Amino acid sequence: MTNSPPALHNTIINGDCVSVLPQLDPGSVNFILTDPPYVARYKSRDGRTVPNDDNFAWLKPAFTAMYRILKRDSFCVSFYGWPNAHRFVEAYHAAGFHVVGHFVFPKHYTSGKGRVRYQHECAYLLAKGRPPERAQLIGDVIPWRTYTHNRLHPTQKPLAILTPLIEAFSDPGDLVLDPFTGSGSSLLAAKKLGRSWLGIELDARYHAIASERLEQPA
Repeated sequence: MTNSPPALHNTIINGDCVSVLPQLDPGSVNFILTDPPYVARYKSRDGRTVPNDDNFAWLKPAFTAMYRILKRDSFCVSFYGWPNAHRFVEAYHAAGFHVVGHFVFPKHYTSGKGRVRYQHECAYLLAKGRPPERAQLIGDVIPWRTYTHNRLHPTQKPLAILTPLIEAFSDPGDLVLDPFTGSGSSLLAAKKLGRSWLGIELDARYHAIASERLEQPA
C-alpha cells in the first residue's frame, strides 16, 4: 500500500474518494453507508452546492473502488436520485454489486416540486458476494420524521434514518465507511452505535464540520 493515510479507524480524510479508496487495503471495511451526489445540480436557498453534483465522471470509479474495499459477503447502502436511477444501477452492476433491496423514506413535508410534490428519498441495498441472513430483518420503509433544516449541509440526512441501517447491516466494532461524508451524519450514527468509522470528504468546509461533530463525545 503506497501513500495510504496512517489511520483508517475513526478518522475523516479530506480528499476525493476516487483517489483515496484505491490506496486502502482491499476487504478492509465491513459496511458502507453513503449519500453520494444525485447529479441534480442542486443549490440550496442560501446558495450552497454539493461537489461533483454536475457530472457523472466519478460515479463508476467510486463504486468500483467501494466494491474493492468492502469485505466479501457484506452490504452497502447507497442513497441516489431517482431521475438518474438507471445510471446508479448501471454503476452498481459494473462494480460487481448485486441489488438485493430498496428503501423508501417518506417525509411529512414537501422538499421540492415538479410535476408532483417531492415527499420521499430512496436508497438501494447492495451486496458483495452472498452476505448471511441477519438475525433481525429491517423494513424497507423508514419514516423520515425529523427535518434537519440542512443546517450543516445542503442535503443533510437525519440520524434517525441512518441509525436503523447501521444496526441492521453491521455489528458492534465493525468498520463503517462513508466515502461521501458530507457533514458526517452517517459516521456520527456509527459512532453512537459502537462501530468504528471512516469518512472521506472532498469539500474542505464540510470536512471541517464533520470532523468537529465526530470529535464530540458520543
